[in-house]
Amino acid sequence: MASPTPSRPLVWFITGTSQGFGSELVRAALARGDRVVATSRNPAKVEAAFPGETDRLLAIPLDLHSDEAVAAGVAQAIGRFGRIDVLVNNAGHGLLGAVEEASDEEIRGVFETNVFGLLRVTRAVLPHLRKQQGGHIVNLSSIGGLVGLAGWGIYNSTKFAVEGISEALASELAHFNIRVTAVEPGPFRTDFLGGSLATAKRRLADYDASAGKTRAYATDRNGSQQGDPVRAAQAIVTAVTAEHPPLHLLLGALALERADAKLEALRKDLAAWRELSLSTDYQS
Repeated sequence: MASPTPSRPLVWFITGTSQGFGSELVRAALARGDRVVATSRNPAKVEAAFPGETDRLLAIPLDLHSDEAVAAGVAQAIGRFGRIDVLVNNAGHGLLGAVEEASDEEIRGVFETNVFGLLRVTRAVLPHLRKQQGGHIVNLSSIGGLVGLAGWGIYNSTKFAVEGISEALASELAHFNIRVTAVEPGPFRTDFLGGSLATAKRRLADYDASAGKTRAYATDRNGSQQGDPVRAAQAIVTAVTAEHPPLHLLLGALALERADAKLEALRKDLAAWRELSLSTDYQS
């Protein structure tokens, strides 16, 4: 989808906009002259962050756990601006702890927001994008959606799900002129390692050398991450408005480093086990 003409700015629908990437994306879109539907558990905070933008900003509460609330939010957006051009599924949170340490309740909580919430919003917006015959879906994944790491197994699984959903959607929606981009940030200086991060209540000493080190790292690193959320938001806008936007957009040096290492390890496994892989087909 090419950049819009000044006569028709883009309309963005962004979830999780009270802080971090979501807030900076609202700022970047408004700076372009676009219109934004910003959903948040605290829409008053969003409005306060962007005074004087009442004509181009619609801040609304949105319960991602409710089909009815999501449908009502999308209807409100269409009623206000007439269309949605870019859906950004940004809302989400982390869960830190070894896979064995996490409880069913903790696992369900992170999946409910990171996966099922994303699906609810996407399914509610898609009929409008199909009717328009165009649009763009941006799913905030993570380098943790491409590379698993001790202590992040449950969070990894939600973001691996986002990757699969995004790739399938890209194939399903291409003939509607609807683009899909999965964004894979590395560590950025947001609240992800702060208030947006849950930690498994159960702790097993046997994992101190693996997941335990990740717990300590998350605490020590919070507030000093290398990634700049302002630059990340600008990069996402650049990708969305490009003539040929990417399916995968990695953000930050560490994300690129880890993705390159994953690809190299995968290539080595493919080469080392190629003959065994091929031996499993029926022999003609």
